[in-house]
Amino acid sequence: MDADSLLIKHAREIYTRLLDFFGLPEWRNPLPAVDELVCTILSQNTNDRNRDIAFNSLTRRFPTWEAVRDAPPADVIESIRSAGLANQKGARIQEVLRLISAETGGLDLSFLKEKSIDEARAWLMQFKGVGPKTASIVMVFSLGMPAFPVDTHIYRVSGRLGLRPPEMNVEEAHPHLASLFDPATYGPAHLNLIRLGREICHARKPQCQACPLNDLCDYYLNTPKQ
Repeated sequence: MDADSLLIKHAREIYTRLLDFFGLPEWRNPLPAVDELVCTILSQNTNDRNRDIAFNSLTRRFPTWEAVRDAPPADVIESIRSAGLANQKGARIQEVLRLISAETGGLDLSFLKEKSIDEARAWLMQFKGVGPKTASIVMVFSLGMPAFPVDTHIYRVSGRLGLRPPEMNVEEAHPHLASLFDPATYGPAHLNLIRLGREICHARKPQCQACPLNDLCDYYLNTPKQ
């Protein structure tokens, strides 16, 4: 078996172990693509609770995304204050909504389903503040398109588990990790790897003894035991 095949086998064993350990995860209520795009922008550099408070505040105050797009910037900023970096995120959200409207004549992204994976990703990433993670989240969870989002937790965990070369950057990790997992499992694999990073494989003092993957983990196997 060649090195690529062994790495795919390693990734899929990790997926199966996490599925047995954590169960089959479910994404929070699926949102339309524009909603998910805005929600993911709000999630940057904050936690899920603050993101949700800001998103709910924004959608309570404004009945439509057109209303958000056309609102006085100060009103949008005030609505999303809980997400942090409100000045930056408010301006970014309004600019993205304006550019989508100008390019498509509306605020419906369902047309992206008709594009190839690469075309849809590139279309979303044309907007400032929309990187590969944000684009991939919209694609996999709102549009039902195969994409593998890589956040800080997944990037850390994938390095420790030997799923990617240590020198690979986060942008390169998106297509690389996508090539290792079955596209049908992208959503659950993404969510369970995040959960592993949040609950066990911490950036500092990972709880390796509690990890269901420690016998598969380069970091654990190469760390001197006391």
